[in-house]
Amino acid sequence: MPAIDPALTERWLTAVAASHKRLVGPITYIFCDDAEILRVNREFLNHDYYTDIITFDYTRGRLIVGDVFVSLDTVASNAEMLGVSPRQELMRVIAHGVLHLCGIDDKGPGEREIMEANEDEALKLLQSIENQR
Repeated sequence: MPAIDPALTERWLTAVAASHKRLVGPITYIFCDDAEILRVNREFLNHDYYTDIITFDYTRGRLIVGDVFVSLDTVASNAEMLGVSPRQELMRVIAHGVLHLCGIDDKGPGEREIMEANEDEALKLLQSIENQR
C-alpha cells in the first residue's frame, strides 16, 4: 500500500466534501484484499463479485458518515490496466467513496460519467493541495 499522509488526506477529503456542500463526520476506511471485499460484498450486498470499493453510507443531512472498504488487490490491478500509478488509483478510489457519501451514484444511466468527472475534479483538488505544501 502506498504511504498516505493522514493530515493531507483529511484536508483533501474535507475540501472534496465542501465542494458538494457537505461536512465530514467520521469516515472509516478499511483497506483489505480481494478475498475480504468479496466476503463483504456477498454478506452485506448479496453480490458475488470482486470490486475495488464498497461504501456503507450513514450520512445524516449534510454530515457525511460512513465505512468504506477498499480492495488494494483490485486497486493495483486497475492501476496496471489503466496505466496509472497504484497511488493515483488508490486516491481516485478514496475520493470515490467520499463522493458516494456526498450522494453521487454510478450505477444508473449517465451516472458513471458524472462520477468520473467528479473523481477527476477531486484528483485535481488533491494535486492543488499537494502543490501548496
